[in-house]
Amino acid sequence: MKDVYKIVKKFKTKYKGTVAFRIKQHSAVVQKHINPDEKIIYAFCGQKNYSSLIFINSCVVALTNKRIIIGQKRLLWGYFFTAITPDMYNDLKVRRNLIWSDVEIDTIKENVYISNLSPEGAVDVETVITSFMMEEKKRYGKRGK
Repeated sequence: MKDVYKIVKKFKTKYKGTVAFRIKQHSAVVQKHINPDEKIIYAFCGQKNYSSLIFINSCVVALTNKRIIIGQKRLLWGYFFTAITPDMYNDLKVRRNLIWSDVEIDTIKENVYISNLSPEGAVDVETVITSFMMEEKKRYGKRGK
């Protein structure tokens, strides 16, 4: 199993314009919730909020072979964890702003916003997540028949 932190650090190095802090702590939350039969396909960091002006909500997002995992370590104790399975996924939207880009993951129950991404990084995130989810949706459709 690959280390989430190493993958996120590689993303942050490649897309320097992305704003995220404490990625090692957020990566540990994600790593804790990866099941033994899951493999990490992709991981990145950003701000889990709908506004590019807020810089205090850093998180790590990982795409595994089964779901999307979002981990966010709280400042003092505890953490927030979100999992999005392919059957809950609707679509993904990218918004390019003046400096940063935002990604909106639309699920059946809620929308998850990841902001303050480098514009090139947002395109990379969209490509990887959309292609994976389209393949998984096909499999879910076959299982339901």
